[in-house]
Amino acid sequence: MKNGTIIVGAGHAGVQAAASLREEGYDGPVVLIGEENELPYHKPPLSKTFIKDAEARPQLLRGENFYVTNDIDYRPGLHVARIDLAGRRLELAGGAPITFDRLVLATGSRPRKPPIEGVGLAGVVSLREVADARLIRELSATCADVVVLGGGFIGLEIAATLRAAGRNVTVVEAADRLLGRVVAPPIGAHVRRRLTELGVRILTGATVSRLKGENGHVSSALTSAGERLPAQLVIVGVGVVPNVELAERAGIIVSNGIRIDERMRSSVPEVLSVGDVASYRHWLTGGDVRLESVQNATDQARLAARTIAGGSDAYAAVPWFWSDIGDMKLQMVGLTAGADSHVIVGEPQENRFSVYHFAGGRLVAIESVNRPADHMLGRKMLAAGFSPSREMVLQGADALKAALAAVG
Repeated sequence: MKNGTIIVGAGHAGVQAAASLREEGYDGPVVLIGEENELPYHKPPLSKTFIKDAEARPQLLRGENFYVTNDIDYRPGLHVARIDLAGRRLELAGGAPITFDRLVLATGSRPRKPPIEGVGLAGVVSLREVADARLIRELSATCADVVVLGGGFIGLEIAATLRAAGRNVTVVEAADRLLGRVVAPPIGAHVRRRLTELGVRILTGATVSRLKGENGHVSSALTSAGERLPAQLVIVGVGVVPNVELAERAGIIVSNGIRIDERMRSSVPEVLSVGDVASYRHWLTGGDVRLESVQNATDQARLAARTIAGGSDAYAAVPWFWSDIGDMKLQMVGLTAGADSHVIVGEPQENRFSVYHFAGGRLVAIESVNRPADHMLGRKMLAAGFSPSREMVLQGADALKAALAAVG
């Protein structure tokens, strides 16, 4: 392929796609385009260790030499303005166009901005990139009061980190419970209890109607109930929006993300998509999903590389996720969509337990708090298509391991 493959997006998905192309023996040109003027880095630490350590630096996904030795043409600080499908080229803002044989869109997502008066004030920050984390670190070092909008993973990770650093933290969540989109009620309730014990104030079933400022900097948040919350720093964590505009303008089919098939191909076969921006029919549940996780990003990127290299495998990776919130390591494997019952094992009062989810009689997901062995065993069981009974789950890990070994 004389023009090779261009990858747009230098996050986990884009970097893995570039690396996997070389691992698959692909010998055409590989161009990796990123909008940030940084070497690609791990994003999960930004909401935890990075913002509490003034000396912390981004953890690189790959060292600079990796791109050189693997003949990957990494181009930072570039914005792709348009995809010309007819000419198979990318038009760059302020630069010459680049032609391609294959294109991988790993454009990710961006934080959703709520329509709240005052959201543009200084001190109101969403976390997506290292520049955002640097700003949060800088502002939190001198503020006393923090308000977090949204009770999802990012918001709660930051809330726990800043509360541990001595800040007064209030979380405002519109739904009636925390983590409502991503975990079952027992996990959400447990997280709420632990954070409350840590000293985080949590308001559920509440919204912020207005942010007030002084001299252009946020000073307080006014809730829908009329309460004024002091805030010199407001973290906005109310979800993300997939970056589909580039594909949409090119006429590529979009449906809650760039629509892809089981081999990561979009409605235009020479254009593939992976990661947060990709929407697809999941093999595990039969439903349409768009998963925002490092695991999904990297596994899809590996498969996209195999597809470009001539493979015909279908995507069948078991989804798993994690989040570190204070002293809770949350690990999830599988998808709870369609689950109608669950079994709890472990010791919730000791901050160590797992919730096994069933749809009918089939195990579909496991959510764990500080029980990593349950998580790893769950990944093996779901990958093998093995579904234990509820009774077997209650017998413990040894019984599950023996049963899994017996089915080979």
